[in-house]
Parts: sequence; C-alpha cells; structure tokens
Amino acid sequence: MHGAFADSSGWSLVATGLQAKGYPVISFSNPLRGPQYDGEYLRQFLSTISGPIVLVGHSYGGAVISNGATGNPNVKSLVYIAAYALAEGESVQAANALGGGHTDVIDHLVLRPFPGATAGDADAYIDPAFFPQLFAQDIPKSVAQSMAGSQRPGALASLVVPSGPAAWETIPSWYMVAKNDRIIPPEAERAMAARANATTVEVNSSHVPMISQPLKVISLIVDASK
Repeated sequence: MHGAFADSSGWSLVATGLQAKGYPVISFSNPLRGPQYDGEYLRQFLSTISGPIVLVGHSYGGAVISNGATGNPNVKSLVYIAAYALAEGESVQAANALGGGHTDVIDHLVLRPFPGATAGDADAYIDPAFFPQLFAQDIPKSVAQSMAGSQRPGALASLVVPSGPAAWETIPSWYMVAKNDRIIPPEAERAMAARANATTVEVNSSHVPMISQPLKVISLIVDASK
C-alpha cells in the first residue's frame, strides 16, 4: 500500500516481481484521509479476500495497515517499508520525533482545499521543486519529477489524528529501514521497528526503496510470506 504524496504505481516493480513468483498482488489505493478512516476502508476491503494475506505498507501506508489489519485472522504478517508502525493513540507527527530524528518535509508542503474539509484541514502536497531531493533522491531525477507531478495528496489532519489499536501487537511484522530517508527519520524507523519486535533489515535508500531497491523489498516480502 502506498502512502501520502504517492500512488499505487510506485509498487509496479515489486508487484511485477512478486507476480512472476506466483504471488497474487493487489496494489490497494489508499484514500489518504486519516489512519482510522483509511484503516476502516482497508478493513472492509480485506473482508472480501479469502486465504492468507501479507499486508505491505510504505510510509503513511504503514499506519493504515496497522489499523486495518486488526481483528482479521487472514492477515498473517505485516511488512513495513520505510513506514509508520504507529502505536495506539500516536500520530504521524509524534512518530517522526521518535529516536531524536528530524524531517524537513513539513517545511515544504503546498496546501490546497478539498470539499468537506474541516476547519484548518487541507490536502497536502510536497512542493514539486523539493520533491526529488526529499522523497526520492536516489532515483533518476526525471522519474522523481514525474512522481512529483502525479503525487496524491494526503489530508493535513492525517498527520495529527491519533492511530487506533496497533495490529503489530498481535501479528508478526517485518520492517525495512531506509538509511537515507529524508521523509521519515531513520532513527524513528528503527524505533518503530524495535517497538514492534519486527524482523528488521536496513538498506542504503531514500524514502522509496520499493523503487530504488525493488529486489530487496521483494526478498523481504517473500520472507514474510513463509
């Protein structure tokens, strides 16, 4: 599952590789409205799928799988790719401070209104001028610029809304730390991985290892499926 400032196309390399190995893959489209709303959207979607499920989330998508997997016995493992593995009651904004790290992304957001937004809320985009260097500094700049132009915004409120019960408390988890991440501080990623008692690997990657390190992401997902 994709996170904010992205869409499902970011998973195309990993999805193709997994399908070649015989895995059925669905690249879920994340509403990006808030962890509990999006988690419930995912929970209802998962209710239509039979058989064992490996849920994979990138960035904010990790918060959504943490919320949406609770209570579903078909979900056998959770895989976090440079993602938010939030605790109950924790927000994305609070999780960024774990481990003492820092991110500059908040300083480079473009806000736009959307219908039905509550007071103070808006759709948040990363300023395209800063997107390549913040989000995807280790892939070709032309690709990163294309991603900047097609990014899906997340509701600003989703940064501060508290998460619901955490599925990683009861479901085995795997975590990929992106050591050169400029969106989620790597220190925070390590703290969340340790808290979830996740099987953890680290890669030399920007925030998008599923694009810059797809074979390593595929390997981790396959491990989680066994």
